[in-house]
This record gives sequence, C-alpha cells and structure tokens, in this order.
Amino acid sequence: MEFVKWCRLQWDRALAVAAVLGGIVMVIVGWVGVSGTPFIAKQVPYVASDGIGGLVLIVIGTTLWLSADMNDEWRTLDRLEDVTRRNAVDRSDLALLAERVRVLEARDEMSRTS
Repeated sequence: MEFVKWCRLQWDRALAVAAVLGGIVMVIVGWVGVSGTPFIAKQVPYVASDGIGGLVLIVIGTTLWLSADMNDEWRTLDRLEDVTRRNAVDRSDLALLAERVRVLEARDEMSRTS
C-alpha cells in the first residue's frame, strides 16, 4: 500500500524508473536479437526498433527524474521565500528600535556620569 501511495505522490519519479527499466529491457532484447543473427540485414530491425527505442526511453526517464529534482528544488526555494517574508522586519519597526537603542544609550551615559 505504501508503494502505491509513493507512486501517486511521486508519479514523475515512478514514471522515470519505469521508462528507464523499459529502456534497459528493450536494449537487452535488441542485443540478444542482434547477437543471434549472423546477417547484417536481419540485425538492422533490432537496432532500429529495440536499440534506438530503448535509448529514447532511457533519455526520457532520466529527463523525468531530473525534472522531478528541479521541482523539489523550486518547492524548497518557495518555502524558504515564504519563511523569509514572514520573518521580515518592517523599516518603520527598525527606525523605532534604533530610536529606542539611542534612548537607552543616552540613559546609560547619564547614569555613568552621575
């Protein structure tokens, strides 16, 4: 059940794994087909269909995986941006704090001189 839940949440990664595995199987099937025939004319269909198709699936799978990683990075950056916005201090608050520090420093100076 957890695997199905993971596949629903991480559909792009699940599809990437399936595409890469399918591509590897196609390349192996193509290799077995090519190695079983001594005539080049009979090897070409295996290379054209299984070999190239398998490589295309592997490229699609790796692209999907990288895309999923980039989506994770963007989600992390969005969360950091939200936290930064929530913790931002208003300029007027900074001015009030600076004025308060000056008052406290002036009091400290007055208490030292007396």
